[in-house]
Amino acid sequence: MAGEIILLLTIKLCVLSTLSENTAYFSIQYGHPAEEYHVITEDGYILGIFHLPGYRGLPLLLMHGIMDSSDSWIIRGNNSLGISLANLGYDVWLGNCRGNLYSRRHVYLDADNDASAYWNFSFHEHGLYDLPAIIDFVLSRTGTNKLNAIGFSQGNTIFYVMASLRPQYNDRVNLLISLAPIAFLRNLGPPLSLLIDVSSDLITIGRSLQQYEVFGNSLTGFIHRGICSLPFLGYFLCSFGFVFPIAGYDLLEYDYDFHYKVTRMKFPMSISLKNLNHFAQIRKRGRFSQFDYGDGNIEVYGSVEPPDYDLRKVTMSVALLCGQNDKLARQKDVEVLKEALRNTVQFTLLEYKEMNHVDFTWGKNMDKYLFPYILQILNKSV
Repeated sequence: MAGEIILLLTIKLCVLSTLSENTAYFSIQYGHPAEEYHVITEDGYILGIFHLPGYRGLPLLLMHGIMDSSDSWIIRGNNSLGISLANLGYDVWLGNCRGNLYSRRHVYLDADNDASAYWNFSFHEHGLYDLPAIIDFVLSRTGTNKLNAIGFSQGNTIFYVMASLRPQYNDRVNLLISLAPIAFLRNLGPPLSLLIDVSSDLITIGRSLQQYEVFGNSLTGFIHRGICSLPFLGYFLCSFGFVFPIAGYDLLEYDYDFHYKVTRMKFPMSISLKNLNHFAQIRKRGRFSQFDYGDGNIEVYGSVEPPDYDLRKVTMSVALLCGQNDKLARQKDVEVLKEALRNTVQFTLLEYKEMNHVDFTWGKNMDKYLFPYILQILNKSV
């Protein structure tokens, strides 16, 4: 049956995982021993997901952003969203998209030895295959026909892709809370806009060097971790030279000690060069469109231009939350998204003026600045 999910492995983790300081390790540390599962997508990718069992309301699925993993939802411990929700009794599920630390395997492809084939995906495949597989598995395990969801950054993009291409999944999502949602990138400022302007050359160089994987286990990841893990100097180079210029400056919420914790957790996770290219295309085209294959569009789509994702087909209830200081999910772009969606139940510009892009998952005091909004929305959805 199309879309069938195969359960490969069920592990109730009452001991430390063989991977040090991973999602399961942190969940145990904060009183919520995780269940780990693996599911296979229709195109053969093996995804790792974690379950923090609870009794309150519908299952609650959390999906991470780009270059990230399920770790981001619990890395702040009791001040992180995943643990906070579990402490309140919610039945929390933490998903992982293909390519990251927990979802690097495939039925027959090897991420290193079959790199060009394995890494031939973008957020399009995350939405078309990964997210439906995860949702179907959660609903099957819990015996429910709907779930609530919280996405961060690209973790929302994939819901919009799924709902537009596989509209039947709108009925399986009761509510999506979109934190710093990404769909349109028309209003990006420097330096990110300048990087995207020259991205075609960088992508061409990457392909010529047969580098289909970016960050994570790749050369770029090794270099990044080597620099960012340097005492003192690494924090300033990576925070002020990478994180803040792209995400927005908020020194109080992204502190020195936490920086090293993130670096040690292997951030940024592996992503595909094609995924970066797809986002660059969206910025340049000014439209939320499928991947542009250039001369190959006729063969793939039957048209010269790649089709847009039809956001009118996204009929699930969506709450949009954005930050005033977010340099990636800019307020104007989120407002464009709001008008394009058919069922926006709430649009909130958060009061904390320094709220940048990474604060949504990494911020030190989100229990004050963000979580009350999320809980209020969840309570309304009952």
